Amino acid sequence: MFDRDREWSGLVRFATSPSPDVRLGIVSGRRQGKTFLLDALADVMGGFFFTATDATEVEALEGFGSAVAAYAGGGRYTFRDWDEALERLFAVVGDGLVVIDEFPYLSKASPSLPSVLQRALDPRGYARRAGSRLLLCGSAMSLMGRLLVGSAPLHGRASFELIVKPLDYRESARFWGIDDPRLAVLVHSIVGGTPVYRREFVAGDAPESLADFDSWVLRTVLNPQVPLFREARYLLAEETEIRDVALYHAVLGAISGGHTTRGGIANMIGRSSTDIVHPLSVLGDAQLITRESDPFNQGKSTYRVVEPLIVFYEAIMRREWTRLERGNPEAAWRNSRATFLSQVVGPHFEGICRDWAMSVGPEVFGDLPGQVAAAAVNDPRDKRQVQIDVVVLAPEDTGQPRRILSLGEVKWDRTMTIGHLNRLRRARELLSDKGYDTSQTVLACYSGAGFDENLRAVGTAPGQRTGNVDDPMLIDLNTVYAPVQ
Repeated sequence: MFDRDREWSGLVRFATSPSPDVRLGIVSGRRQGKTFLLDALADVMGGFFFTATDATEVEALEGFGSAVAAYAGGGRYTFRDWDEALERLFAVVGDGLVVIDEFPYLSKASPSLPSVLQRALDPRGYARRAGSRLLLCGSAMSLMGRLLVGSAPLHGRASFELIVKPLDYRESARFWGIDDPRLAVLVHSIVGGTPVYRREFVAGDAPESLADFDSWVLRTVLNPQVPLFREARYLLAEETEIRDVALYHAVLGAISGGHTTRGGIANMIGRSSTDIVHPLSVLGDAQLITRESDPFNQGKSTYRVVEPLIVFYEAIMRREWTRLERGNPEAAWRNSRATFLSQVVGPHFEGICRDWAMSVGPEVFGDLPGQVAAAAVNDPRDKRQVQIDVVVLAPEDTGQPRRILSLGEVKWDRTMTIGHLNRLRRARELLSDKGYDTSQTVLACYSGAGFDENLRAVGTAPGQRTGNVDDPMLIDLNTVYAPVQ
């Protein structure tokens, strides 16, 4: 395992808990090594492990019967329905562990299965009487998320819920064996922190250096012979609630292209705002997009695509699909590289900088961050909006003005100047006029390309404040990728 100690510890606590109330756990995650963890847990605990496939109910029961029989020591079990199958399973397993992976496939073929499990887990049910512990797992995030909602049969039955998330950007670089932070950002902006993309999907092929990056893109993600090539499409297809695939791709494409408000998305794809409410909801439930509120504009929110590979597909691959399918990735990449830097890497680096700001200790901004977000500040004098890429807010203190710990601007491929600092100063002035506490607000410049001599002359490194709030904090790539203390 790599960087999954916390997840492993939680699973072991569930599986070994002496409490009679610990009976059901829910585990979800998409391409994050979930199955590896669960298989290892079942092996260590001597538990029953079953991976479902996309099959009819009859086929699923047949495969389940074979698995139960094999666990019991041989023979053959034939079940009429899931009630009989589960009763037999829990009798065989006793007070051991049961792991059912890819549970959404079973519930799709047998919609009543969650209700059957509800009865089994009730105080007088056969699972409770046997003392078994059950882990239901799946990659279809929307369906797994609905298993425990208020009206669902299993609501109130689970005592454990684990979402196996991607590795963070620092751990991802370590996992890929990348020491150069600039190369690490480029790679992470395509594959994110999904471990499986490092091994099976590209057969262990990692870029050796910045000079090798373009070649790596051509031989992996833009290569039709490599599984990563169609992965973004498959991520969408896995979600059972998504039926009009073209509409959902259009929504994702609009967001990836910078149209991040509901109105902007609707205008981009030629639909009304009401037409895209359901697609946005489904994509949110599937954890493919997230909705982020603007801390300075109540009621205003924007959408962001969570999975970097989908952003890359929508911004680069989808528009060049004909060239790619015809085996001409060189031309496709040549036409798209500028777009890659502006629409993919630039926004992705902003997200990495927000992650960095949320991870630092109180010595950097004077207090632990309570919220980190992007925001816009209206400037009535200049009749424009000042975009703030990294807003760091202190935890809310009832009855007191909200303290702004930091305002930051991010540039990936542009050397930052005093002009960028002056925009932050103007934003701080406007927010002070609105009643925010900006007395100790740190102005921060985040850059992937460096800072000019004038900015360096007045700037300081994180954690080395001078006491002058006008002196900006300069954060470069090495700082962003430095290990958390």
